[in-house]
Amino acid sequence: MPTPEAIREILFSLQDVPYRDFTAKLLPTVDPATIIGVRSPAFHKAAKEIYKAGENDAFLRQLPHGYFEETNLHAYLVSQGKDFDAVVRGLDEILPYIDNWASCDSIRPPVFQKEHERLFPVCLRWLGSDLPYTVRFGMEMLMTYFHDDAFTPAFNDAVAAVQSEHYYVRMMQAWHFATALAKHWDATLPVLTERRLSPWVHNKTIQKARESYRITPEQKERLRKLR
Repeated sequence: MPTPEAIREILFSLQDVPYRDFTAKLLPTVDPATIIGVRSPAFHKAAKEIYKAGENDAFLRQLPHGYFEETNLHAYLVSQGKDFDAVVRGLDEILPYIDNWASCDSIRPPVFQKEHERLFPVCLRWLGSDLPYTVRFGMEMLMTYFHDDAFTPAFNDAVAAVQSEHYYVRMMQAWHFATALAKHWDATLPVLTERRLSPWVHNKTIQKARESYRITPEQKERLRKLR
């Protein structure tokens, strides 16, 4: 049962200064002074051990955290829960403190995999947030858990309805639709032919899709004409 202080010590014991400096360059929205610099394999090993130790309530109550890795650890501990509602409550607590694409994109709650009916309305709520990284997270959950057998055009409708000038929200929109084109071409193409996206997201979607090996040459040519 590590204390919050002990958890911070664990993270600093894994510090890699050159990696910290490299990470800071990738995260322009994060204060470099708040980055410890822990490589992913070491971080995930430590996170698993801390999760297994259990009783991390004191750490989870310490919001906001002082360091990038502490916020990521918090999100990891919450996302590993087995109770769907508890995981959603925990995410609702930490998402307002997510301020970068890397933290946002690293959250993958296993409990969401088989809870599509319960997850979709939660994603819609996240899409309606005023917080850009909460919106991005909602899009990513749709892209992660609904782009296979659970897919319906309603998921495209929900993402297309988001209006944002935030760069990292628009990038996730484009990523979502490029993925949807690769997996569900017929259901997704109308989003582009009907010009339902902002010009920037529309063109970025086409760019990302045409860069994908999952899009056929014929499809890429069709997309080129939609610019």
